[in-house]
Amino acid sequence: MISRRDFLQVTMAASAMMGASGFGNWARLAAQQSLTQDQLLEFDSFGNISLIHVTDIHGQLKPIHFREPSVNLGVGANKGHVPHITGADFRRAYGIADGSPSAYALTHDDFASLAKGYGRVGGLDRVATVINAIRADRPDALLFDGGDTWHGSYTCHHTAGQDMVNVMNALKPDAMTFHWEFTLGSERVNEIVDGLPFAALGQNIFDAEWDEPAELFKPYKFFERGGAKVAVIGQAFPYMPIANPGWMFPEYSFGIRDENMQAMVDEVRAAGADLVVVLSHNGFDVDKKMAGKVQGIDVILSGHTHDALPAPVLVGKTHIIASGSNGKFVSRVDLDVRDGQLMGLRHKLIPVFSDVIAPDPAVAQLIEAERAPYKAQLAEVIGQTDTLLYRRGNFNGTWDDLICDALLSEREADIAMSPGVRWGPSLVPGDDITREDIWNVTSMSYGAAYRSEMTGEFIKVVLEDVADNIFNPDPYYQQGGDMVRIGGMGYRIDITKPQGERITDMTLLKSGEAIDPAKSYVVAGWASVNEGTEGPMIWDVVEDHIRKLGTVSLNPNTSVQVAGA
Repeated sequence: MISRRDFLQVTMAASAMMGASGFGNWARLAAQQSLTQDQLLEFDSFGNISLIHVTDIHGQLKPIHFREPSVNLGVGANKGHVPHITGADFRRAYGIADGSPSAYALTHDDFASLAKGYGRVGGLDRVATVINAIRADRPDALLFDGGDTWHGSYTCHHTAGQDMVNVMNALKPDAMTFHWEFTLGSERVNEIVDGLPFAALGQNIFDAEWDEPAELFKPYKFFERGGAKVAVIGQAFPYMPIANPGWMFPEYSFGIRDENMQAMVDEVRAAGADLVVVLSHNGFDVDKKMAGKVQGIDVILSGHTHDALPAPVLVGKTHIIASGSNGKFVSRVDLDVRDGQLMGLRHKLIPVFSDVIAPDPAVAQLIEAERAPYKAQLAEVIGQTDTLLYRRGNFNGTWDDLICDALLSEREADIAMSPGVRWGPSLVPGDDITREDIWNVTSMSYGAAYRSEMTGEFIKVVLEDVADNIFNPDPYYQQGGDMVRIGGMGYRIDITKPQGERITDMTLLKSGEAIDPAKSYVVAGWASVNEGTEGPMIWDVVEDHIRKLGTVSLNPNTSVQVAGA
């Protein structure tokens, strides 16, 4: 098996041969602790086609803080390969200076202190400025939205996604694909998609009853750019009914459907496609496997797993681009397409430092108009935090520790469970916690906080099932987000073991006693995929808890012991 070092060297060498990654330029500037908007947007135009990629915005209209993960473990053939390296290993792999703006953007170390110096990131008005600059240089550039867009905030929830639809329409994408959008319910999704002024793509979105491609979602679309014919194939999140409530979109089925993907690639090639791009919400490891199975894809614009990589990863002849999340990055990809094939590629992952990039006035005005009806509710201060609050990492984040504490306290439970979702901005110590902040990490259409009894045996089954969704060595069986977060209980996990043998040493923290398989425990949680789940909304539970605390101070969470990493 190729080593991590060799893998990175091969990848970067291939990228250099095909053109170049633009990361090195702003990395050097970042090391000098000096950045301007012109420097961030600087790019030596290349070839005849430009692609712009954003993904996993999760309802974030305004600039935020967003900490990258400290733990992102790979298993099987992906162990030790990007994106499964973090912190100092990541910086060494890409030549990033400690403490630089690029270290702040791409890794987690010293995040709180660096955040105070470098400020917030993202904001769709700043993203608009980046997009406009690229279009000024390359007017016919294609803009693609990788999905997870109409979800994840107070205003998005209260407008059923309309705030994000209106702002994204102003950015004028050429196509998008989907995941969390479907949790608005299929009726609402159908309504929005029917009115979109751009292509809604998903070769793997099928009619569940007839097992035929869904008419509303086209598998691909052709674009004429730079004298070449570009085919863009959509790939929605494959595991919708597993990771999210299938009863919300019963008429649709999904799946990877790589055989159908191959058929679509063959079809567009036969129709004269010079360049084949897949707009994907598979997740990075699934995209890597698909790139190895499906022949004829030139570029995969990857989404879902929120990875931000400064250089493309090459699998065979397919370049995989990962553009981060929450509006924190924009990818520009320039391609030289001649004689019916890709001859070269140049890429730049552009960090959207909101204190450096000026907001686009028209989009800024539109964002304020969307937020205006909810301004008082959004801004209300619920408490403060002395702890860095973040959500990322395979096993825990401090936001989820806080949510679990709220469930234990407010729902009078022995054990708490919080879903291992990746979305949600960060707060740095000293920040106020507003209602908007709480909704940014809890907003969803099935947020009821349940309270039930589970046996110790059943709790283990739950943990084993989720662990297999994350740590199955075959990426096609990795169907979840991160590990379910647990409050009130500790355990040991060996990620190298097979399903049923990964979880041991389950302990009830308040007593120190081993979890008894035959005993029942009161468990509180939220985001159940079961229809009819009852309980208060999780955002209300968390708000009540924070109000009582006043100031949030969390101790380090050492309740999960990891082996095999």
